Amino acid sequence: MRRRRSTGIRRFAERAGVRDPRVLAAIDATPRERFVPPEHIDEAAEDRPVPLPGGQTTSQPSLIAAMVEALALSGEERVLEVGAGYGYQTALLAELARHVWGIERRRELAEAAQRNLTEHGVRNAEVVVGDGSQGLPDHAPFDGIIVSATCARVPPPLAEQLADAGRLVAPVGTRGATTVTVFRRTGDALATERELVPARFVDLIEGP
Repeated sequence: MRRRRSTGIRRFAERAGVRDPRVLAAIDATPRERFVPPEHIDEAAEDRPVPLPGGQTTSQPSLIAAMVEALALSGEERVLEVGAGYGYQTALLAELARHVWGIERRRELAEAAQRNLTEHGVRNAEVVVGDGSQGLPDHAPFDGIIVSATCARVPPPLAEQLADAGRLVAPVGTRGATTVTVFRRTGDALATERELVPARFVDLIEGP
């Protein structure tokens, strides 16, 4: 059953244009059903968002795969993830990078994500509770940053914590007009590299 589900998720990613063999291999190695609430496990094999506690969602896997691919990870990077949810994207990133830090505002989600990662055998990722818009300055700089919530503009702390030549992928805009955008830092400037795809996310909450 796990093989069938993983094969389906890979197919969704390929249909969305994902071609990086490392990303596709990470999808094969990461059963999505382990990273959704038990009551939604039957939806894990579908290419659609799955509800999480607190009115949150985990995005459809084809979109997650496209965003992860856009970071162009080679395996040695330190990555920051804003909005860990139940840890599915965290697990994919952990297959592709040296170490991953996930930030999740809601404690119940952070604890669930960390538990799911541990049960899946992930040892190079950790999820902390905090304000994702502030990043994790104690662990910066990051070679890649991925944001799983809509922001009107990239929060300055995240731009500052991105390493030179690093990429940041985030849905930017307002609800109803959001585009997942790939940024790259050169010196002190954060420049738009390309627009990936229109998408809908929950809003990034900044502050206490």
